[in-house]
Amino acid sequence: MPIQRYRAEFETMSQETLDAWRRIPPAIVGDCMNRANLMAGAVKPVRSGTVLVGQARTVQCMVGDNSALHVATKLLAPGEVIIAAAGGYMDTAVWGGIMTRAAMARKIAGIVVDGAIRDIAEIRELGFACYSRGAVPAGPHKGFGGVIDGPVSCAGSPVHPGDLIIGDDDGIAVVPLARQAELLAASQVKLAEEEKTNAATALGTLPADALGFAEPDWID
Repeated sequence: MPIQRYRAEFETMSQETLDAWRRIPPAIVGDCMNRANLMAGAVKPVRSGTVLVGQARTVQCMVGDNSALHVATKLLAPGEVIIAAAGGYMDTAVWGGIMTRAAMARKIAGIVVDGAIRDIAEIRELGFACYSRGAVPAGPHKGFGGVIDGPVSCAGSPVHPGDLIIGDDDGIAVVPLARQAELLAASQVKLAEEEKTNAATALGTLPADALGFAEPDWID
């Protein structure tokens, strides 16, 4: 199968809006999306302290094949995020140090791989924002192809080109582009509410008290 590509057209978010989103953790916007559009817990950053914010460009990988990822790396604009839907396959890496250096040369913001990567010590040292299910030494082949800029399911979450990707140590949230303004406002309110809750806790009012939970019944 050759490498195929959809014609993806989406609104580019302003730098001001992206900067505002950098202050919103995935957990907060996940709560505002009713805990939907969150990737599986197995997808984690290779480096603690990683923060990832950028608009998605999707790649549907054939199992164990990274040819479409090589091509996509040439196509992305600076600041965009590669979403590699690699089927969760863990016995062949589809991303590694060479491709990381290529992505950094293109000023790509980061990558999320629903599958395996390799060269994680190198990627960690380079400081590239990289999320995956895990690592394996076995490298990929380039014989099957893939699809660029189509709708994908990545680690249990739907992703379309242009959707906003938010990542930290907890994992990845996918914010549908059509809802990002609404969800940014809701997330800012939610974050302020949590700060008030934490301030109340510091003064002795526990969350259980504020939530009004009844005292538990005794079991005889």
